[in-house]
Amino acid sequence: MHCSANAGARANIKSGSLRSRKGIRLISIRQFRYFVEVVDAGSYSRAAEKLYIAQSALSRQIKELEGEVQALLLTRDARHIELTPAGQVFYERAKRILDDIEETVRQTRHVGQGAQGIIRLLHSSSVTLTPAIGAVLNRLLAQFPGVSVDVSKGSSENQAADIEEGRADLGLVRLPTLRKHANIVVRELFAEKLVVAVSAASPLAALERTTIAALRDEAFVSIPHKDRGGLSYLVAGLCLAQGFFPKAARALSRKTSQLNLIEANMGIAIVPDSMRLVAPPGVRFIALPDEESHSVVGLISPRAASGMVAAFTEAFVREMNASATAA
Repeated sequence: MHCSANAGARANIKSGSLRSRKGIRLISIRQFRYFVEVVDAGSYSRAAEKLYIAQSALSRQIKELEGEVQALLLTRDARHIELTPAGQVFYERAKRILDDIEETVRQTRHVGQGAQGIIRLLHSSSVTLTPAIGAVLNRLLAQFPGVSVDVSKGSSENQAADIEEGRADLGLVRLPTLRKHANIVVRELFAEKLVVAVSAASPLAALERTTIAALRDEAFVSIPHKDRGGLSYLVAGLCLAQGFFPKAARALSRKTSQLNLIEANMGIAIVPDSMRLVAPPGVRFIALPDEESHSVVGLISPRAASGMVAAFTEAFVREMNASATAA
């Protein structure tokens, strides 16, 4: 039985028609790439120029692809192309497959060159990469000479899914997060004070201290999404404890761009004190009472992490705890 299967596979390879065990011809990486390039370019002619192939050859490859998937992926006229519903699904999946292949090749190359791998670290926009966190990462890179760190942003609520599904390894989040993931561990790293960010042009800018209750009539440039935790959810809870829900400004943002809205005097926000480091010059910060200004940063990681990720995670927690103790 095993020999027969191998013989069939060899026959398919010789005939140039490699098939899966279910009898479906395997689509080549080249076809994935050609299709994505056509969609991104918006025309066969521009895609053909970029790929350095004849337009007729490119068109033939797409037709063969449609034959393999047994679905019309693109409609075209003299001027432009459009994705069909099936084409939209294939385009999104194809881009993801090509990204995964590129990442696999990149990590394999690192290992082949003697490196141990790459740690993909996410952080929410409300978790600023402060000099203290930068110093910890520097110490870790010295401890793990074969490791590189790839840092990018991701919302506190979505990071767990990214890590669980293998798109990232570690995440720095602003607690609380609402969604629970069985395969994700959440650990508290450190607490941080909250402050009120206001425009230098606001009458509030003259204050050194205020309370959350005193902000009842102010417009907030960040309010919580009903399905997301993080900073805006925490702030709404603090306001509700004072008997009101934050009033929404006419321009809203849950990202660091909220600081630009504040500078333009479109509203206020309650933010971590570390956001002073990334604030534009026209933003002022007002202190809150200690009992009203508590926020926690957490580290999320996979429950069943690989050896490299597990070791890096433990070292990261240890270094962050040592940094907090020293401060």
